[in-house]
Amino acid sequence: MRAADTGTAEDAGELERFVDTERYPLLEPDGSGWSGVVSRVRAELADTGCSVLPDFIRPELHEALRAEGAEVAPRAHYDVETVNAYNIDIRTPLPDDHPGRITIQRGNAFVARDLIPDHFIVHRLYTSEPFQRFVASCFGLPRVHELADPLSGLCLNVVKPGMEHPWHFDTNEFTVSLLTQEADAGGVFEYCPNIRSAEAENFGDVRDVLTGNGGRLVRALTLNPGDLQLFKGRYALHRVREVGGGTARHTAILAYSERPGVVGSVERTRQLFGRVLPEHLAAAERAVRVDGLLD
Repeated sequence: MRAADTGTAEDAGELERFVDTERYPLLEPDGSGWSGVVSRVRAELADTGCSVLPDFIRPELHEALRAEGAEVAPRAHYDVETVNAYNIDIRTPLPDDHPGRITIQRGNAFVARDLIPDHFIVHRLYTSEPFQRFVASCFGLPRVHELADPLSGLCLNVVKPGMEHPWHFDTNEFTVSLLTQEADAGGVFEYCPNIRSAEAENFGDVRDVLTGNGGRLVRALTLNPGDLQLFKGRYALHRVREVGGGTARHTAILAYSERPGVVGSVERTRQLFGRVLPEHLAAAERAVRVDGLLD
């Protein structure tokens, strides 16, 4: 497949302007450079469920990336609430030793997609056909689809100083994210690779981590602005530790699905963005789960 086949010439040109395509040759899917990067990412995803591509966004654009995120961060829906790792109602009847009974305070915030301008780097990356082709290949999929959800397809996660994004599992099987602003201190990403599977919840290991007894299962990862992270967050318990100093931690989340037309649940959407739209209410009538896991 030639570079011209990966999307329009304009799309390819845009991608070259902000992605380091010398290091990550997204426009040459038949080349050895592409194969080398994709093979490495696939191997890391198979091993730990996580792969990081440092300086995916060209270093000279890191400040522009940061400034764009900082511009919209004040629009984030912010709320401190009591949650559990499964993001289910904390009043759900569960056995006494169930990890879902362990509650924590969440004080992170999200800027919804409809508040992120189309010209922002993260928006242009999210909608880029060559980038979507690359993401699909890394996850071993024939293709990925932008979410049909007008709020959660692309969003900015904001963790203010003194707050954290506590232990949780993702709803999607895979996540693509991009750090746009690092905190002055703290804000380290921690995760437990493959702590559960589609067939087994492994509540014992999850409980150990939530009670501070599962250090053997936890890995720490320091991310820098411009780093692209590909992550299988449905099966890996993960968190962002408390942010210190005076600067918030900002991360763009680029959400894709194997299936077209995916829209978030009413409850989860209201939890994250403080509002729901007619699209969410309509989708609730035809929701289909991909597995039988608790969340």
